Amino acid sequence: MPPKFKFTREQIIQAALDITRQEGFSAVTARAVGAKLHSSSKVIFSLFQNMEELQTEIKRAAKAIYAEYIRKGLEEELPFKGVGTQYILFAIKEPKLFQLLFMFQQEQKPSVANVLPMIDNSYEDILLSVQNGYHLSRSMAEQVYRHLWVYTHGIAALCATNMCVFTADEISKMITQVFRGTLKEIKGAIVQ
Repeated sequence: MPPKFKFTREQIIQAALDITRQEGFSAVTARAVGAKLHSSSKVIFSLFQNMEELQTEIKRAAKAIYAEYIRKGLEEELPFKGVGTQYILFAIKEPKLFQLLFMFQQEQKPSVANVLPMIDNSYEDILLSVQNGYHLSRSMAEQVYRHLWVYTHGIAALCATNMCVFTADEISKMITQVFRGTLKEIKGAIVQ
């Protein structure tokens, strides 16, 4: 008969995710997870082969939380603006998860054209919201998306690191202004 475990994988992942949310990813150790569960550090190794396996699960859980923010953004009246707003909101409400997913050093430096599909599982859905919402070719939509992501990521990083505070109205106005200017430049037409 296999051994009976005191905790499930899900409980261990949740404890590790809670530590990440409060203290950052680097604070997740076997000892810290054990303490969070009021157990020994051995609890992890009964259900995970090693810490790397648990770290992979933490990232997966963080991506699921982020995906929910993006889903909400895509359901807004202006989906692309909604995505940008939700991206920043994720950074404000979940700064440690934002840092884990979007503020880490890459082993190799990807080009800006390749970074979005690499880091965001919602890339295609977001790109389609730009294409369909503004009647753009895929190439034009990619340009708009890249420009706005760079700008939005800057705001989000400032928020996630407590460098600046923005009101919802300020965020909305800033995103709208940059979007209109970028779209005008890319389309070569006046945007309302």
